[in-house]
Amino acid sequence: MARRTIRAEPIAGQLKTSIILIDFENVQPKDLTSLRGRPFKTKVFCGANQTKIPFDLAAELQPLGPDAEYIRIQGTGRNALDFHIAYYIGRLAAESPGATFLIVSKDTGFDPLIKHLKTQNITCHRLPSLSDIPGLASPPAPPSPDRIQKVADSLLNRKDSRPRKLKTLTAFIKGQLNARATDAAVTDVVARLTQAGMSTQPDGKLTWPSA
Repeated sequence: MARRTIRAEPIAGQLKTSIILIDFENVQPKDLTSLRGRPFKTKVFCGANQTKIPFDLAAELQPLGPDAEYIRIQGTGRNALDFHIAYYIGRLAAESPGATFLIVSKDTGFDPLIKHLKTQNITCHRLPSLSDIPGLASPPAPPSPDRIQKVADSLLNRKDSRPRKLKTLTAFIKGQLNARATDAAVTDVVARLTQAGMSTQPDGKLTWPSA
């Protein structure tokens, strides 16, 4: 069966009221940095048995503030998470008429619901990954050298509360650079910190120079 494509125009026209609902039981996005600086609201639905959330994922959602949240479903069973997503679409459609809903899931069981929503004039699409959302995969503009230096200086001037591991430092830098947190920019900040005296141990722990 040919893969159905989604036209970017109808979705892009309603970006300010676009709501992403991620079926985390079915799809586990590895990178949410593309959501930063974008006019989306994001809800990540976790199964009742999903008791642990990857640190990197939580760190990437945190800078999104009130525009992102986790929702852990109640109870277990076949399609339990699907019913929760359906409930939230109904509730949010009433609260935000005209909103566009983007279900990120490979579960085709959502398709009959989407077909019914169309008859109710509610725009909803299912996409197998975040990168399939039109316009979301476009690369962000790189941060200016001044911004990169400002992030490095802010870490060097701290007397406490500095990240103690490279993994935590990377997540912190991404949060500070927000939508412009490219891999090259993060590497640049780490390089400037290293030049200023920070060192990384083989186990990933960091040693900082005295402020």
